[in-house]
Amino acid sequence: MQSFGNRSGYGLENHGFYNNRNTYWNYSPAKLIEEGLRRNEVLLSASGVVIASTGTHTGRSPNDRFVVNYDNENSEDIWWGPVNQPIDPHYFDQLLQKLLAFFQNRDLFVQDLVAGTHPDYQLPIRIITEKAWHNLFARNLFLHSPHSNSTDYIPEFTVIHSESFQAFPPTDGTRTGTFILLDFEKRMVLIGGTGYAGEIKKSVFAIMNYLLPRQNILSMHSSANLGMKGDVALFFGLSGTGKTTLSSAPQRRLIGDDEHGWCEDGVFNIEGGCYAKTIRLNQKLEPLIWEATHHFGSILENVDFDTETHIVNFDSDKWTENTRAAYPLSFIPDHVQEGRAGHPDHIFFLTADAFGVMPPIAKLTHQQALYYFLSGYTSKVAGTETDLGKEPQATFSTCFGAPFLPLHPYRYAELLGENITRHKVTVWLINTGWTGGPYGKGSRISLPYTRAMINAVLDHKLDDVSLWQDDYFRLFIPEHCPGVPTEILNPKKTWEDPDAYHRSAQSLITRFEENFSQYTSTMPPTLLQTSPQNS
Repeated sequence: MQSFGNRSGYGLENHGFYNNRNTYWNYSPAKLIEEGLRRNEVLLSASGVVIASTGTHTGRSPNDRFVVNYDNENSEDIWWGPVNQPIDPHYFDQLLQKLLAFFQNRDLFVQDLVAGTHPDYQLPIRIITEKAWHNLFARNLFLHSPHSNSTDYIPEFTVIHSESFQAFPPTDGTRTGTFILLDFEKRMVLIGGTGYAGEIKKSVFAIMNYLLPRQNILSMHSSANLGMKGDVALFFGLSGTGKTTLSSAPQRRLIGDDEHGWCEDGVFNIEGGCYAKTIRLNQKLEPLIWEATHHFGSILENVDFDTETHIVNFDSDKWTENTRAAYPLSFIPDHVQEGRAGHPDHIFFLTADAFGVMPPIAKLTHQQALYYFLSGYTSKVAGTETDLGKEPQATFSTCFGAPFLPLHPYRYAELLGENITRHKVTVWLINTGWTGGPYGKGSRISLPYTRAMINAVLDHKLDDVSLWQDDYFRLFIPEHCPGVPTEILNPKKTWEDPDAYHRSAQSLITRFEENFSQYTSTMPPTLLQTSPQNS
């Protein structure tokens, strides 16, 4: 085996690797791009940005994700079920040995990185990949360790990824040839049979979602930004609801676009980069993301482009709706370099309502905040997971991040509730979905209007505005908002047929009730007192 680059003192033999060909340690973006081009893994766009294809998997594969069950005290903490499917340690060990054998006489790319900007809660991670561009992805998304090439660096978790290697379900205990296996005891993640780089990112997030709450730190599927007066805002939401777009605002400084922790002295970013959706990316509406996607070192996943000029077409969904860009936070001007800030003043829950019946903005009471946090209502946007069609699908993703939560949702809700009370945070529900009718009949709420509503909150222009409570969701809605037509604040008035609105709202409320029934036996009854009401 021959090593190139800045080799760590903690070698691959500690993970069981042997007889590998070449190992490329902690390569720079330029050298990884060079390797990716030399191996025909990627192309370059007209602006010099990496264009990569993730193959048949253009989104996450949640049904192929498993957590190793050791049937011990730690296993009792896991929220077992469809999200965290148990798998026997025997299958993990077997697949690990198969992967190690697969990598014999093959090249490896290694990045020694860190998750978490807070020095007290940083997690050293090692990402080992088959392809150079996946290693570049990891380097873009996570933080660089100053000790990566020294004997001081010892990873606490290791992720091994191979797009080419496939499991054999009859003997490996998996559902298909694709697998994402998390072992919290061995502190390893195995990913195979998929080229979708987001599996690497979200596996590390799942690790942090397991570790941080056990230290009484809230881990959050949220973006965060900082105002010029030091005020912090959090944006919770599933992919496609607007976390990255709404937090990347020119008048505010970006802390991070997707994953954060909230500890005793404020919020901190878990990552060092952004993973932004780029479908129909508009330079005027999203200038910061646009510039980042044209910066050397960024990665564009599954975007369409002219085969002669290599000019990218962000409007095309030829390969998937889930086109992506992965780039370091340093590509966003005036971002918060420390990746940390104080406690939030405002929290926004982003929901893309495909029914078109929820208000574009509403202020939540404390109990409503916990109810809507546990409900996590939104719509999965096409392409973010395998088996999703062209249309958004109404879904309930608890804590706005169910696919990444190893622990029971109420662990996260309790921490959120305590922090909201302790730091006197106001919570708002923002509908970034449809109005005037459901998907296919109504229209998507205008991004400039959504920005105007959020800016009105952050600029305290809604502090003295009267609120009225709607009859369906019992939400408190501002009577007016600067820069927003008053008629769209009341969703019922945007529908031509009030009876159709009533039926659609009642249908959604029934879904709320059915979803929340799984929590009623363990939740305080006060949570239900402000829940949506069927009439």
